[in-house]
Amino acid sequence: MATSFVDSYSGRIPLSTPHAVAATAPRTDFDLAEALTKVSPKAQAKAKATATDFEAMFLNSMFSQMTSGVKGDGPFGNTPGTGVWRSMLTEEYSKNFAKAGGVGISADVFRTLILQQAKSSNSSSNSGNATPST
Repeated sequence: MATSFVDSYSGRIPLSTPHAVAATAPRTDFDLAEALTKVSPKAQAKAKATATDFEAMFLNSMFSQMTSGVKGDGPFGNTPGTGVWRSMLTEEYSKNFAKAGGVGISADVFRTLILQQAKSSNSSSNSGNATPST
């Protein structure tokens, strides 16, 4: 038997979910769903990439701080190349974490970007439809 799904802000929920679980499950974000209809797929993809890049930048900063006190560990020991190697490693870690879902920052950034773009497209289309007063 195929399972139907309902889109929700933080994932997909099977319709066959028991009532008690469904009551605590995330709900559909109607504002985001409406905004997505007003924003082109190309702009949505760009907003998603921007949100993921932002989360990767945040995670990179967090990982850099996390490893800043570590001295002499790793494959290069305590050599001049250790700092460069560690910065490249934390950058790759952060990119991979963000692509794999991250810590949830990109979802909120994506939502905000899409809502702002939909709002700006509404205001620009409404300004073109205004009738001059006589």
